[in-house]
Amino acid sequence: MSEATPSSPLSRLDQLWLTEAIRLREEHAGPLEDAEANRCANADGGDLEQRIQARALWLARRDGQAQALQHWHQGARLAGLLLVVMALMTGAGLAVAALGDGQRPVNLSWALGSLLGLNLLMLLGWALSLCLGGSASALGRIWLWLSAKLARDAQAAHLAPALLLLLQRHGMTRWGLGALVHGAWLLAMGSALLVLLLLLATRRYGFVWETTILGSDTFVVLTQILGALPGLIGFSLPDADIIRASSSVVGAESARQAWSGWLLGVTFTYGLLPRLLLGLFCLGRWLRGRASLGLDLSLPGYSLLRERLQPASERLGVCDTAPVELPEPRAGNLNGTSQGALLVAIELDDRRPWPPALPKGVGDAGVLDSREQRQRLLDQLSRFPPERLAVACDPRRSPDRGTLALIGELARSATQTRIWLLPPPTGESLDSQRLEDWHQALDRLALPHAQGAPMNWLETGHD
Repeated sequence: MSEATPSSPLSRLDQLWLTEAIRLREEHAGPLEDAEANRCANADGGDLEQRIQARALWLARRDGQAQALQHWHQGARLAGLLLVVMALMTGAGLAVAALGDGQRPVNLSWALGSLLGLNLLMLLGWALSLCLGGSASALGRIWLWLSAKLARDAQAAHLAPALLLLLQRHGMTRWGLGALVHGAWLLAMGSALLVLLLLLATRRYGFVWETTILGSDTFVVLTQILGALPGLIGFSLPDADIIRASSSVVGAESARQAWSGWLLGVTFTYGLLPRLLLGLFCLGRWLRGRASLGLDLSLPGYSLLRERLQPASERLGVCDTAPVELPEPRAGNLNGTSQGALLVAIELDDRRPWPPALPKGVGDAGVLDSREQRQRLLDQLSRFPPERLAVACDPRRSPDRGTLALIGELARSATQTRIWLLPPPTGESLDSQRLEDWHQALDRLALPHAQGAPMNWLETGHD
């Protein structure tokens, strides 16, 4: 049906996400009007989890949560783009701050602290949060907050909490946000390395280490320890004589090149490489965990749906609790296999003769007066949808919300639908204002309507 057909296919994560959002919405606002959603879910079949998802997706598309999810995705992408720009600018700023303008020699200790200090401090905070069972770093929370703000959709209120609950239940929040955080820092350190390389290639820098309480031998040991791993990768390492001589500015080109290679190697090995490896690790755990996502059917919100979606026996005459707010009636059409033609009437006066003479091949569904009759017909149409459906209405009655909602449900069960506004009995006249109300209501439903009998259309498919 058109209302249940998304504009683009939803991923499994999106389906579970919307299902959890509908559960949270019903917990806060009360049960939704879901008679048609339950019927469609039962018609689709499957186990309880599949039916719960089908019901939730139908409600999400009807009430706007599915569209809000698309807006949330757009906001998340925009927030991600802002984080990318911020990461690139941060990395470039770290490199510029480390080397300065070239007018003064580069203090190696301050340069190393500028390039790696904040990165290593944030990495330590992430590791402590992981060990203590935390799920989201500050950067991850900023991204979630920006995504919700940029979505700008009132229906998106339950989306962020629903996503966090769904992921936390499976222990995936830390891996998803971890991949995001490490990816952002990977961009920052990559930007820092590129700007660092560009500055070293276009400017002449002198390097010096300064200390008051440490001897030159201590600095030699520290430099060699830090340069050991970069040296294995292929970066240059100053020898002991160059390190000792760098207590004052050394002008030799070999010393400048050795210190430049050491600074690049240390930044790559201890700044970029850990973020790359941790980012890949978190991404792998995220992808593996996403494949095993599912609903927790023991939650009260899902347990209450078991009887409605997998009833042990059919019950008659049970009315659902009135919803907090009523959805606007909508129509549509069936996108699927259908055949035949059918005529049905809604709440006709007993004095009106019915049915009229029908062409061959056109079925009569009778007059719908009770809830049970409506339910039986809708169940029948879900199994055997007609290609053409004519709905006869008495325009002397007001087009109330219940009648319009029923017309919308009937229209979504057929490939093509027309509304037949019956002429008044002989000797009676129609209220022009009421007839206009019918026209306006049916126009909002985007359903063709006329007062002439649609028998030729029912029989042949055209007038």
